[in-house]
Amino acid sequence: MQLSVLRRLLICAAVGVLAACARETPPVAVDVERAAPVIPRPNAVVIESGSFLVTSSTRVTFDARSEQAARYFTDLANRTTPFALTAKSAPAPRDGFIHFELLAAERAVNEEGYSLRITPQRVTISARDERGLFYGAMTLWQLLSATSGNEIALTAMTIEDAPRFRWRGLMLDSARHYQSPAFIKKLLDVMAWHKLNVLHWHLTDDQAWRLEIKKYPKLTSVGAWRVPAGPAAAADIDPVTGKPRLYGGFYSQAEVRELVAYAAARHITIVPEIEMPGHASAAIAAYPQLAASEKPLRSVPADWGVYPHLFDVDDATFAFFEDVLSEVIELFPSKYIHVGGDEAVKDQWRDASTVQAKMRELGLEDEHALQSWFIHRIEEMLNARGRQLIGWDEILEGGLAPNATVMSWRGVEGAIAAAQAGHDAVLAAGPTLYFDNRPLEAPRPGRGRIVSIKDVYAFDPAPAALTDAQRAHIIGVQANVWTE
Repeated sequence: MQLSVLRRLLICAAVGVLAACARETPPVAVDVERAAPVIPRPNAVVIESGSFLVTSSTRVTFDARSEQAARYFTDLANRTTPFALTAKSAPAPRDGFIHFELLAAERAVNEEGYSLRITPQRVTISARDERGLFYGAMTLWQLLSATSGNEIALTAMTIEDAPRFRWRGLMLDSARHYQSPAFIKKLLDVMAWHKLNVLHWHLTDDQAWRLEIKKYPKLTSVGAWRVPAGPAAAADIDPVTGKPRLYGGFYSQAEVRELVAYAAARHITIVPEIEMPGHASAAIAAYPQLAASEKPLRSVPADWGVYPHLFDVDDATFAFFEDVLSEVIELFPSKYIHVGGDEAVKDQWRDASTVQAKMRELGLEDEHALQSWFIHRIEEMLNARGRQLIGWDEILEGGLAPNATVMSWRGVEGAIAAAQAGHDAVLAAGPTLYFDNRPLEAPRPGRGRIVSIKDVYAFDPAPAALTDAQRAHIIGVQANVWTE
């Protein structure tokens, strides 16, 4: 995926998904839109008289707790504008300067909110938390980069802004196709510019296992590689091995730590996804003993679609996940760990005598109840380590684990059901928030459905079926970039 395409996708996310994340405000006048071309639209913009002139001689200052945001803004502005701004510590704003400051909690908006004041004398960005200060820096950078010239006159205004949701996400599918760490850093940069704060990283699926797990090296030595689909790939023989060339790649634990730190510096949390009990083909190809079937597959499949391969439900399988999740938790400090839970075709569980015996032992009436038991057991592992489970909306089937959060992808119904049951939910509703659809009618690859920017922008993240109290369980919105 080229960065220019990526940038367009992220702008769609910011314009559309995060238009939903901004608080509901009355339509603003055209002159405000022109004077404050900011994505997502701020909560409140008041245009005032005069302007502040930015030149290469303009200085940036920061108080004792605001250095990170000030230096990030200065570096970004110097890379994207003709200016050569410098930043230094100063206790209070001065005329002719751009100043960053953290305020006491009682003097500021909510934790992720900020205030941006532009007067003819100075620019001041203030917040009660480093996240809000960072978002204020991104708003100022957007205003600065909206025009060009050796001198830029910023219209005098006051912006008061805070996000509506605490989960403002983008999902990247690295299982179907591997992206380099350098590419993911560029993705994180573009996310930060538009105030997105969660990268949901889809790391395992039928077509690959991308995360290094030291206790189980075959997950990547075998599970991260496949022969691409089609006869041409099968005939492309590597002279060194005498076998078809493999496609793939994986992320070492050192690379993951670097990416997690890079994201954290931009106030982005990376939430890893380890798929279970379905979408398990790559893991089973690496370790066939994990399979529910007596005849597990022995190579990683390359075609798309929903595969029938499921993890077994015996103690050895849960010991495997205990080990895997222990390493995952060491790598990712995120509150949430995503466990998938979607599209788990139950045929192999129905056909396996040992699985059926386990169901009778547990007194479970069907395979949906067995999946619920499976997810609940995984949740107990995560809760014991201070983490929370999140999964696709199929985890509702058979009964939701007590502390689980639901990511609703099959429309908004999963989020409604979760919220009505008192559980948190994230709206990642297909097809509107699936960014592998086509934005325009054009002869280009991708899913056949057209989802326009207008469709995305009009998406309502507050389902009418919910009461106000239930809507409080909708913790966020997420766009998904699948890569089949």
